[in-house]
Amino acid sequence: MTSEPIRCGWRGMQGDPLYEAYHDTEWGVPEYDSRALWEKLVLDGFQAGLSWITILRKRDAFRAAFADFDPEVVARYGDEERARLMADAGIVRSNAKIDAAINGARIYLDMRDKGEDFSQFLWSFTNGRVIHNTWQSISDVPAKTEVAEQMAKGLKQKGFKFVGPVIVYAFMQATGFVNDHLACCHRHGPINRMSA
Repeated sequence: MTSEPIRCGWRGMQGDPLYEAYHDTEWGVPEYDSRALWEKLVLDGFQAGLSWITILRKRDAFRAAFADFDPEVVARYGDEERARLMADAGIVRSNAKIDAAINGARIYLDMRDKGEDFSQFLWSFTNGRVIHNTWQSISDVPAKTEVAEQMAKGLKQKGFKFVGPVIVYAFMQATGFVNDHLACCHRHGPINRMSA
């Protein structure tokens, strides 16, 4: 009989196949693709005030609603698309968050058009390296860090919304800027070997 691997112990994860798969295969894996990073930042913005599992369960609906998070398409959204999104029960319906996503696509493209790569911009806050932590307990993990505050400030200066330091730190954890898998977690070691 195979025993269950030791995981970080997030509330509600135990026994939830979707949540466990996300933890085991995505969370904390360093992401370097600009479009994928922008998608995750948008989804973390939509998470504000909600639990991540809520967003995770709606992720496919978000991808359908936002054209697979293609910034070229989303940047052209106007009143008709906003109304469609606000009527879509499959996503989180918030005018402010929808507007932030559309505006974020425009900022993303503006950065690209000026020769600034979104991924390189974000990774510059960690000097291109993964920050490795060795937390022993969920209670040890901070809600934000100084680096998250710096990244949040940089994103706000660009004009992005829903990028406070707590949201940005959750984004950094999810996309592997930091390895915040607990030291006892079966994913802590493998992440170390995948880091840049």
